[in-house]
Amino acid sequence: MNSVISIADRTFWVGVNDYDTALFEALWPLPMGVSYNAYMIVDEKTALVDTVKGCYFSVYLDKVKNLLPEGRTVDYLIVNHMEPDHSGAIEALREAFPEIQIIGNSKTAEFLKDYYGLKDNIRVVSEGEIVSLGTHQLSFFPVPMVHWPETMVTLDKNTGTLFSSDAFGGFGALNGGIFDDEVDTAYYEDEVLRYFSNIVGRYSSMVQRAISKLKAQDFGIIAPSHGPVWRSNPSHIVDLYDRWSKQETESGAVIVYGSMYGNTQRMMESLARGLVEKGIEKVRIHNISTSHISFVIRDIWRFKGVVLGSCTYNTELFPPMKQVLSALDNRMIKDRILGVFGSYTWSGGALKELQEFAGKCNWMKVDPVIEAKGSPSEIDLEKCRELGRNLAEKLTK
Repeated sequence: MNSVISIADRTFWVGVNDYDTALFEALWPLPMGVSYNAYMIVDEKTALVDTVKGCYFSVYLDKVKNLLPEGRTVDYLIVNHMEPDHSGAIEALREAFPEIQIIGNSKTAEFLKDYYGLKDNIRVVSEGEIVSLGTHQLSFFPVPMVHWPETMVTLDKNTGTLFSSDAFGGFGALNGGIFDDEVDTAYYEDEVLRYFSNIVGRYSSMVQRAISKLKAQDFGIIAPSHGPVWRSNPSHIVDLYDRWSKQETESGAVIVYGSMYGNTQRMMESLARGLVEKGIEKVRIHNISTSHISFVIRDIWRFKGVVLGSCTYNTELFPPMKQVLSALDNRMIKDRILGVFGSYTWSGGALKELQEFAGKCNWMKVDPVIEAKGSPSEIDLEKCRELGRNLAEKLTK
C-alpha cells in the first residue's frame, strides 16, 4: 500500500509492507510477509512515531512529505523501539530533516549512539512525561524487555491512540486493509502467536507487567509496529497477549518427531492414533526435518500436550531435535504434559537425551517411555498407542 491512511484525528499510518524478506531477523520465515508500521501526527508540531526498515525509506519519505503542510518540517521523531526494522531509516530521516529532534528514553539514547553514532538533538523522556504537539498530548511509558530493554509505548491522550511498538504486533503483511474491522483477524492470529511465542514469549513476565501498566491508561486504538491496527476491538489483542503471556493453553497435543528412514515416523503415527481414539481432535504433527522450528514453538505455546520422538544419530539425539530442546529451554515454557519416545539401531542416545530434558523441564510426565531397536515391533507400536491414550486422559481431566 503506497497511500497514507488516517487512523485518528490528524494521525496517519505511513508504514510499508514487506513481501520480499524471506527470514525475519534472519531466522523466522515470512510466508505472509510482514508490515513495518510507522505513524505521523500533524498538529502545530509534527511528529513521526518510529521509522521503517532502511531499504523502504524512499516509500516512507514520500508518504511523510505528502502529509507535511507547505513550508513545514518534521519536528519530532518518537523512537519506541531501536530494532533496525523500526529504526533503520533514522540516519536518512535526519538527512532529510536536519532539525528533527529524536525523543526516547535513556536506553534509547544509548542505542542511538551504538547503532548510528547519533548523540545530538536527542531528548530523553521519563515515564508519564508529556510532549505537546498542540492539541495532541503525547505521553511515554517504558515497557522494558517487551522485547528489548529500551522499548517504550507512546500514548496520544487526545485521540486515545496507543502506539505500542512490538507489543500486540505480529507477522503478516497488511493486504489492503490495516484495521481489525476491515481484515480477517483470524487470518493473522496464527502469525501473531508465532511472532509472540518465538520473539516475545521468553519475556512473558515482562509482558504481564506491561499489560498491568497499560490497562491503567485510557486508550481506544492500539497501533502496533507490526500487523493490524486495532480500533474496533483493541481488547481482543490485549486479551490474546495476556493469555499467551500467562501460558494458558488449549486442550490439544503437539507431536514433534525426527525420523531418517520412517521407523520413528511409524511410532508417531501409532501415538497419534491413540490420542484420537480418546477424543483429542486438536493434534498437530511436525516432522522436525521439514517444519521450521518457529511453527513448532507456536503450536507448543498453544497446546497443553507435547510428545517428542527421535531417532538416534551418531550416538546422539537427531540434530534438528537438539535445536527443539534448546529452543524450548530458552523460551521457559511451563506447565505442559510431556511424553517421549525414541529409536536406535546399533547405539542408543536419543531417548537418553529426551529423558534428560524431561527431567529438568519440570513438566508432567506421561508413560510409557518407548525405545525401539531398528524397525518398531507390534509391541512397540501398541505402547505408542498407549502413550497417546494416556496423554489424552491427562488432557481431558
